Amino acid sequence: MSDNSHHNLSQNAPAPEEVEAAMAAHASDEVARLHGELAELKAKSADLADQFLRAKADAENARRRAEDEVAKARKFGIESFADSLLPVCDSLDAALSIAEATPQQLREGADATLRQLTSALERNKVVAINPAAGTKFDPHQHQAISVVPADQEANTIVTVLQKGYVIAERVLRPALVTVTAPK
Repeated sequence: MSDNSHHNLSQNAPAPEEVEAAMAAHASDEVARLHGELAELKAKSADLADQFLRAKADAENARRRAEDEVAKARKFGIESFADSLLPVCDSLDAALSIAEATPQQLREGADATLRQLTSALERNKVVAINPAAGTKFDPHQHQAISVVPADQEANTIVTVLQKGYVIAERVLRPALVTVTAPK
């Protein structure tokens, strides 16, 4: 019985050619599948490379546009400021064209022109630093020229010798001041 059962098993087992053919078919299927995956990966890679090149070109164009805008801003940024100063020039020209101006006319003209100039500066965010006497000294906005004895608290402003100016909260020039000496 054991010989028969052994014989039946060998009849059910595939022949070596069949095993080889099955392995070849499986290998062929696997190669075809891998070729398909490779083609898919190549397509994805080409698509990603294309996207990368487009993004790189877009970034380069954006950089160039930004550089152009900065160049234009530098070139024409002062235009508004200069335009606001033209009426001041006109007023000075008009004042100087008066041959026999009285001191009062000159004074009134100078006051009006100064108001025009101050207004033009303020429109362009240039504001005077002119601290009142008794104001605490601020080294960020004031420059002490001299220290004087006074009855006020130490390190307070006694007088302003020259106004300072800020532009959009950045100090262009500190106010020149005298301050009280420590007691």
